[in-house]
Amino acid sequence: MKKRPGSLEALTDALRCLPGVGPKSAQRMAYHLLQHDREGADTLGHAILHALQQIHHCSSCNTYTETGLCETCSDPERDASLLCVVETPADQMMIEQTLMYKGLYFVLMGRLSPLDGIGPRDIFFDKLMQRASDGKVREVVLATNFTSEGEATAHYISETLKARNIAVTRIARGVPAGGELEYVDPGTIARALLDRRPA
Repeated sequence: MKKRPGSLEALTDALRCLPGVGPKSAQRMAYHLLQHDREGADTLGHAILHALQQIHHCSSCNTYTETGLCETCSDPERDASLLCVVETPADQMMIEQTLMYKGLYFVLMGRLSPLDGIGPRDIFFDKLMQRASDGKVREVVLATNFTSEGEATAHYISETLKARNIAVTRIARGVPAGGELEYVDPGTIARALLDRRPA
């Protein structure tokens, strides 16, 4: 069997680092870029290199930014007494899109997962504690995902903050807007019943 050029192998292997991209998909992408869109490949390569050189963590909330402070942390209109803790910049963006939250954020860049060797140090826990204890924060809103790791992360953060007399809340969970009960899983319905509120 004829061996592919080393640079083509390297490109294919590099594309496999993307989530959901297996060997066959990576190979198709590599061939597509080389055969049909060399200009696009060049643009992609420059964009990745530029992003790696320019983007770093916000010194306050830990999200991605090209400046010392991100746009949200620099906004004087934001409520500095509210701090929402999320797992990823993508989660932060989703909350921002609701247009309902006007506080600040802290982005963990992950979640606790002892089985994968991810501990408090790996999710910038000390930086979060420093930020939450700055004297301005009155409430920390835990908006980690409702996975077992996300729940464990929320619990760990909550217990530590409560020990420092900082108010902690957790985003609600339950039946999605527009959802029909017969199509919702029993665990979600159970949580919606537990988290019910006055009508």
